[in-house]
Formats: sequence, C-alpha cells, structure tokens
Amino acid sequence: MGYPVTYYCPHCEALVELEREGYLADKAVTPFPFEGWRYVAPDEPFEDREDVDGVRFVCGEDGTLKNDGEGCGETFYLSFVKFEDGRELDPRTPSEQVEIAGEGPRSTRGPTGPGGPSGSGGPGGFW
Repeated sequence: MGYPVTYYCPHCEALVELEREGYLADKAVTPFPFEGWRYVAPDEPFEDREDVDGVRFVCGEDGTLKNDGEGCGETFYLSFVKFEDGRELDPRTPSEQVEIAGEGPRSTRGPTGPGGPSGSGGPGGFW
C-alpha cells in the first residue's frame, strides 16, 4: 500500500507529490544530482530496486505537481540514503582525490615584471 508524499522544488518551491511505500529512506531534495547516484523518472519503478538511488523530477512537466500548480520546468532530484559495505555514503565526499600540485610554491613573492613607466631600474609607479 502506498502513501502520497510531497516534496518542494528547490528552484520555485512548487509542491510535487509522489506515491511511496511505507518505509522512506530519503536523503535530500537538491537542484543537482549527487555524484555516483542513479536516478529514474517518477513514473518508473524505484522502490526496492538496488540499482536506483533516487528520482529525477522536471518541475511541472512530469505529472507530479500537487493541486494543479505551475512549475518552473527545472530539474531537481530526490536522493535516497545509500549504503556501501554497511556504511551510509556521504554524497559530499568526492569519489576520487585530485592532487592540484606536487609541491607548494617555493616563495610567496609574486610574478616579476616591469618596474613601471621609468623601466625596471627606476622607482616605478605612476607620475
């Protein structure tokens, strides 16, 4: 047996409604997808599926608006709680580490350049 559950669009705050099972494992509603999460449209099966991590809404265009409201047409995402090896995954944790530079700068001095209107040997600056 399903129950109607409502969510707000993070772009325009329109209210959408989705038929859900009794147990909810919702993580967040965001204007962007979480990296590594797999989303389906609201009319596709998603409850009790291991390969689905959330629902992708298109506000006002996917038939989920409550009370015949108007939507903004923007995409937003309902993300479910996701586990790996018995631990809840944090969607804010990057999936891979990126090293920006091997070593830090050797000094804090800025770039060198011309000293000003009088050339590199003069006092520099403006007249």
